[in-house]
Amino acid sequence: MTARFDKSRLPSRHVSVGPDRAPHRSYYYAMGLTEEEIARPFVGIASAGNDSAPCNTTLDFQADICRQGVIDNGGMPRRFNTITVTDGIAMGHQGMKSSLVSREVIADSVELSVRGHCYDALVTFAGCDKSLPGMMMAMLRLNVPSIFVYGGSILPGRFHDHDVTVVDVFEAVGQYASGNCPLSQLQALEKVACPGHGACGGQFTANTMACVGEAIGLSLPNSNMAPAPYRSREEIAVAAGHQVMNLLEKNIRPRDICTRAAFENAARVVAATGGSTNAALHLPAMAHECGIAFDLFDVAEIFKSTPYIADLKPGGQYVAKDMHDAGGVYMLMKTMLDGGFLDPEPMTVTGRTLGENIDEVVWNPDQKVIYDIRTPITPTGGVVGLKGSLAPDGAIVKVAGMDRLQFTGPARVFDCEEDAFAAVESRDIAEGSVIVIRYEGPKGGPGMREMLSTTAALYGQGMGEKVALITDGRFSGATRGFCIGHVGPEAAEGGPIALVENGDSIAIDAAAGTIDLLVEAGVLDQRRAAWSPRGNDYNAGAIWRFAQNVGPAAKGAVTHPGGAAESHVYADI
Repeated sequence: MTARFDKSRLPSRHVSVGPDRAPHRSYYYAMGLTEEEIARPFVGIASAGNDSAPCNTTLDFQADICRQGVIDNGGMPRRFNTITVTDGIAMGHQGMKSSLVSREVIADSVELSVRGHCYDALVTFAGCDKSLPGMMMAMLRLNVPSIFVYGGSILPGRFHDHDVTVVDVFEAVGQYASGNCPLSQLQALEKVACPGHGACGGQFTANTMACVGEAIGLSLPNSNMAPAPYRSREEIAVAAGHQVMNLLEKNIRPRDICTRAAFENAARVVAATGGSTNAALHLPAMAHECGIAFDLFDVAEIFKSTPYIADLKPGGQYVAKDMHDAGGVYMLMKTMLDGGFLDPEPMTVTGRTLGENIDEVVWNPDQKVIYDIRTPITPTGGVVGLKGSLAPDGAIVKVAGMDRLQFTGPARVFDCEEDAFAAVESRDIAEGSVIVIRYEGPKGGPGMREMLSTTAALYGQGMGEKVALITDGRFSGATRGFCIGHVGPEAAEGGPIALVENGDSIAIDAAAGTIDLLVEAGVLDQRRAAWSPRGNDYNAGAIWRFAQNVGPAAKGAVTHPGGAAESHVYADI
């Protein structure tokens, strides 16, 4: 069984081959392995499973099932775990500062475990927002044969004969604050919105990055939209374990798969699904791991020319389960490829090209979720990049489901999310205002918090498209309304957003891709001369370390030099 693999050329030789590795092998015998099993390639199975939230509660189970696929195809699985920070629970308080930091910790911890134990291949399981890009970043950084598996989405809840998600609960908080939702109804909704295991069901960040996994070629075809409770998730886990051994035999690595064309394909799928603006942060970070230059402006340019064709929440009607039932990500990519919006040439973890995989898909004209590319919901993408005097280094906005693409109004400025939320909750925001929440960027937050509590409360009050909201922080993939994030340079670095004052006029045009502060240059010069950097309360620990090392959001908010600086790759040791 192991004759297919020359272990003298694999990383695990350093812990299992030769007389000088007898002490190392003694540990494996202690865990019950046989001599034949120790002679097999070692496959790391990284799970983000934990009890933090329903996104992660089935991951360890799926990872353990994956072992069988590895064993059946000649490998020896070695499972280990990493952390998550679940945004739905971290949202709206200081805990959210940990969210983006966790992406780096996840990637780093997977890297260190694989390096330390010299694993030859890798299968990763993730469920909640930052754990998906964190796992894929680690795969690209290590560059051993790897497959990414999404744990699957939650099934929709039912309330008053309608499908609901956790976003309905966030928005009901705003309705309650405005007197339009009795407390008893809010309490009834919170008990049924999330009916079991799995990640948030709409096209929020987790499902967006799950789509990226398939589009970029790191996940098995039509594996990621199957909901977490479905029995098919067990079959997917076994298949991933089996296939990673084929990748090892053929030496097909993540960087062979994730070319620039593959990143462009992934960005197009994000736009076509009206996906999370967080993809404009995570795709550059993933590209950075391979040494590929692919920043916010590259992503935005692709968004600009991609039709929006998947009718998914929060801008549309359907959830991930419906997407799966309609044929999944490959059904979407079938019509995109037919319309000339995808490159068929990139390799995938099947060992075949994306185009060859798509050739096996038959278009289903009867499903209602995915529109034909020739008759899109809107002719341009669900996510748009912006640039202008307020954001010289760019910004991002999700326009899927929005009727209004232009907005001009007076600024209402807040220096943290808590102050903005308090003003929203007390209904102290006038219609037509442009809410500015600053000092929430990667360095200034620190941690670049998401603002779902504030945006959902606005929507729940009926103010979702009557105001605009701008921040150097982020928005949840569940956010809807005129909400612009990732404004750069951020306030902590003296960007124009730090110079805005109450009453300043701000003009946003999502159709033209512009965002401008309508204040004379001389006035801004005076404000800049008077500006001084702000401190924060994070002067030690992981969040401090992140703030010292993190780069701009436009380049993925990364914390190390990336693939371009490498002199060797782990897989080649």
